[in-house]
Amino acid sequence: MNGLIYIGSIGGVEPLQRIGKATVDVLEVLLGADEPRWGLEIIKLTGRPSGSVYPLLDRLERAGWVTSTWDDDAERRGPRRRMYRLTGEGAAEARRVVARAAPAPRFVPRAAQ
Repeated sequence: MNGLIYIGSIGGVEPLQRIGKATVDVLEVLLGADEPRWGLEIIKLTGRPSGSVYPLLDRLERAGWVTSTWDDDAERRGPRRRMYRLTGEGAAEARRVVARAAPAPRFVPRAAQ
């Protein structure tokens, strides 16, 4: 192998070749959302720069993990927002990735009795 982490594919979801901490952070935010999240909201919640988050969202969408739509709220002022949501299969893969990335519990020895 070439040192990259490969995640298995299910259905119409392509595996991601690289999964770093920023990817895990974005997936955690999307997993915790009941409604679609907009890009700037994801940036704020992850604490990651837009130069990391938007390319990740694009890669996740091309791989079938995420879908996006334009917010069509005509009453809201300002520029249109792109809304992102995990697909069903993307959410299943995201849960696996986040679980794998979780730190292993540390062994804490008990005091001898």
